[in-house]
This record gives sequence, C-alpha cells and structure tokens, in this order.
Amino acid sequence: MEIQNILVTSRMYKELEGIIEREDKRGKTFRYVDEKNINDEDLKWADAYMSFYPVENFAFHQMKWVHSLGAGVDRYVKLDSWKDDVILTRTVCSFGARMSEYCLSYMLSELQYHVAFQKAQREKKWEPLEPVLLSSQKVVIYGTGEIGQSIAEMLKRFGVQVTGVSRSGKSNQHFHQVVATGDEASHVKQADWIINTLPLTPETNRMFNAEWMNILQGAYFINVGRGATVDTVSLIEAINTRRIKKAFLDVFEVEPLPQSDMLWEHENIVITPHISAVTTPEEAVACFFDTLDRIEADKPLENKVDLNRGY
Repeated sequence: MEIQNILVTSRMYKELEGIIEREDKRGKTFRYVDEKNINDEDLKWADAYMSFYPVENFAFHQMKWVHSLGAGVDRYVKLDSWKDDVILTRTVCSFGARMSEYCLSYMLSELQYHVAFQKAQREKKWEPLEPVLLSSQKVVIYGTGEIGQSIAEMLKRFGVQVTGVSRSGKSNQHFHQVVATGDEASHVKQADWIINTLPLTPETNRMFNAEWMNILQGAYFINVGRGATVDTVSLIEAINTRRIKKAFLDVFEVEPLPQSDMLWEHENIVITPHISAVTTPEEAVACFFDTLDRIEADKPLENKVDLNRGY
C-alpha cells in the first residue's frame, strides 16, 4: 500500500510539524491543520489521517489509513462508516512504563502513609505509623495487554502477587495467574488493589458497576483505562460504604472533568487530568514513521486495531 498525502492535526500539530519536517526523508506530502479548521477538502485530499480523535466533520473519502496519536481508539471505533480496506493503528510508545510508574507512585504513597505524615507535620504531631510492605499486597489488573503486562512485570519485581483478568483468561508470563472475565470474583474479594487498564468497548462500558463493587472488601481502585468503564455513582457509593478504600482516577467519561462533577469534592478520590500516559511529539512521530514504513512494505503491524474487538 502506498501512502502519499498525510493530514496531521491535533492539539500538538505544530510540534509534530517541526519534528516531521526535520526528520522525514520519505518524500511524502504533509498538510498540518488545526482541528478547528479542517474542512472537507482536507479530508478528501488525504490518504492518511493522524490525530488523537476524528474531527466532528470527519469522513473517510479516499483514506487508506487512520493513525491515532493515543493508545485509546474508542472514538474512532464508534465511526459507523468504516471501510474494510481502511487500516486503523494506534500509537505505541512508553505508555506502559509511564502508567506503571503512575500506579506505583500512588501505591507507595498510601502504603508509606505520606498524606497522614504530612498532616501530622502540619499539626506538629509525632505519630508513628508502620509502613506496609509492597510485597504484602495482592493486586488484580483488568487487562493483560501491553499496559497491563508492563504494570504486572514491575509489581512482580517487588514481590507483589499479581492476578490478571482478561476476556480469554489465557496465561501470561508477567502475571502469577490470569482468569477470564466473569471468573475473578474470589480474587477481587481478596485484592488490596484493583487496577483497570481496559479500553472502552460495548463489553467494558460500565463494567465496574454496583454489582461488581459489592464484591469488594476495602480495596484501592486505580483507573488508567477509560472513564466510561466505571459507573461513577456506584463508585462514590462504594467509597462511602468503605467497599473501596480510595480511588485514583486519571480518566473520565467527559474530559476535561466538569467543575460541577461530584467527583471533585470527595476526600477519598484523587483526580489527575489524564496524565498517566502522555504522548510526546517525539515518540508519536517515531511510532508513526515506523508504522508508515511497515504499511508500505506490507509488514505485520503490532499496533493495528481490531475493529470488531475495539482495541
């Protein structure tokens, strides 16, 4: 497959332009346009489209390839006009390492009582608390793909017992064990930490609901997957009743999170603005060019999205 005309947009299209123009030796024609200014002529011109999301007026026309600048592709998958011959790929870079460090930072903060000691310091109180060893923890990770594996691999180095949950339940070397979705209740019940890395699909939409949360017995919950996988009303209720000890949320159904959202106010919810796995312009361009070269050489694509599965 030959790709010639490439339309580049996103909030960082200017940064991408600088890197692409400096590094590209392939003779391709690029067009860099602000998301707000893309028109139908731009879309008709393009063989390939590169952005975090499809613009509001998106249409395929003659496109052969769509490349997501992020790992999440749910907005692309929702498009109802996909052609069989259009390829969808996603950016694969340091997401696994970044999300692993994000999760580890909050786990250690809780187990080492950072918040409690900061409070005691402000009040000038000497109140010893015995830190909890990370190796004593049991963690359940939903999603055994690249990101879930990266988190599991890191935690195993610290002696953490890690169980993965996936559609198939197929074993994976980075986890002590993997169970199929629907068979994880006993593991969730014993877990100290639940980490969600799942993409948004019809199957995972509101997957973490009241019924699921009723299984929990005081675990911490970290969401670095997708916001809409969680029923937030049920989440707040589970925290209020101590079935969930504390929640760390980096992704939300609506982003930016509206100021009126009740999640902001809860003392046992930590909110971060979707920063657990940022896409840097340099990594984005490197992944894009690698994918472009593979497409034109008809080589296998490890970052190709299965439109039926949604990831």
